[in-house]
Amino acid sequence: MQQHDYGYTVCTTLDYPAAVAAVTAALKQEGFGVLTTIDMQATFKAKLNADIAPYVILGACNPVLAQQALTVEPELGLLLPCNVIVYLDDAGQTIISAINPEVLFSIVQRDDLTAIAQEVGARLRRVMAALPARADETP
Repeated sequence: MQQHDYGYTVCTTLDYPAAVAAVTAALKQEGFGVLTTIDMQATFKAKLNADIAPYVILGACNPVLAQQALTVEPELGLLLPCNVIVYLDDAGQTIISAINPEVLFSIVQRDDLTAIAQEVGARLRRVMAALPARADETP
């Protein structure tokens, strides 16, 4: 797993459909449900008649942690749910990335959200670590 400025990324050995299923199952193990599934390939084709490689945005939510965060800061809903993406890169590799909630929540500048963001981040890192990664890990 690689960490970058705003998320975590795994270049997986799984093919695209298997990766979507695996990340959805791993999210469930960590208490997340997928509230939204946005198929960017189908959307771009329908709206722009543009062809892109498979790309899906999964809107993941842990209801317990989301409720805690929204109790502290109702406007935080603008940053929810936590997005996880699965796509095929130009080399045909399947890439999975998840948002880093600590970076995302930092824009709110509320110290009382730090522990929640850290908990969500820890869970998302476990999700990403549960996915089979390519040995070279070069997304």
